[in-house]
Amino acid sequence: MIAKLTGRLDSSGEDWAIIDVGGIGYLVFCSARSLRRIAANPDVVSILIETHVREDHIHLYGFCDEIERDAFRLLTTVQGVGAKVGLGILSTLAPDVLAQAIAASDKAAVSQAQGVGPKLATRIVSELKDKMGGLALGSAALAGIGAGKDGGGAGAADDTERAHSVDAVSALINLGYGRSEAFGAIARSANRLGADASLEELIRDGLGELGPAEKHH
Repeated sequence: MIAKLTGRLDSSGEDWAIIDVGGIGYLVFCSARSLRRIAANPDVVSILIETHVREDHIHLYGFCDEIERDAFRLLTTVQGVGAKVGLGILSTLAPDVLAQAIAASDKAAVSQAQGVGPKLATRIVSELKDKMGGLALGSAALAGIGAGKDGGGAGAADDTERAHSVDAVSALINLGYGRSEAFGAIARSANRLGADASLEELIRDGLGELGPAEKHH
């Protein structure tokens, strides 16, 4: 079972890349997001692999970070979401944006992906609402809160924003809100208030959006 490949980019297409590892070329299917990151540094490629073995083929799916790989794993547990559709969703919505959309029950956002109609979008939101929120809280997805679809850059300001978002979500959970609804509220608040928002402002805005905690038990 292949779990990771490190080599150089040999060639790529719309949804695939060939990674040269010691003279052996591995065909890897990727999201548009991962392909962009690979292309940015083609001489040094390190990519996580999800191996799918079937009777008639072995396919490798590649991801530049754990959050995208874990989001792919969750997406493909939903009936009707195969590997191709899963990659299509992650090509349209970065994992942090997808987590926010699911937490907010934003079926329209999920249905933007190719191959995802209204019924499938509803199923994805329904089945992953709690799971996706937990994944995002425990991963680097929070780094993208308030930073747009590409997840933003690194730096002291981003670290502060991420820390405030994590603490604000934890505060709402401690007040009795569910994990996914707390994440969704703080994600929306962070996007609305901007990177300069303080922890207190995030919590206050998130509470204003959610309403009394007893309604969410």
